[in-house]
Amino acid sequence: MNEIIKNIEAAQLKAEVSEFHVGDTVRVYAKVKEGNRERTQVFEGTVLKRQNGGARETFTVRKISNGIGVEKTWPLHSPIVEKIEVVRRGKVRRAKLNYLRDRVGKAAKVKELVK
Repeated sequence: MNEIIKNIEAAQLKAEVSEFHVGDTVRVYAKVKEGNRERTQVFEGTVLKRQNGGARETFTVRKISNGIGVEKTWPLHSPIVEKIEVVRRGKVRRAKLNYLRDRVGKAAKVKELVK
C-alpha cells in the first residue's frame, strides 16, 4: 500500500481500544445525534465477528430485542464509538458466529470462559 495512505490511516487509529474477542458479550457506548442534541446510547449483545484490520476494522454485535434479532456493525476506530465494555467472556471455536442467527433463546447462548 502507498506510504501516504498508511500514514493517514495510522493517524486515525484510536490510542486505546479495549480488548474483546468473538463470542464476548459487550456493551457498546455509541454517540447518537438527534437534531442539535447528542447523547450516548448503549447497545449490549454478543460479538458475532471482527473483520479486516487497522483503521478499517469493524465488529458486529447481535442482541435479541422484543423477540427480534438486531445486529449492528461499527467501525472499531470510529469517533462515534465512545467505549466498548466487556460484560462476559465467551468460549467459542469459530472466528465468525453466523450460526447464532438461526437460533433463539437458550440455543443462542455462548458458554462463558472461566479462567
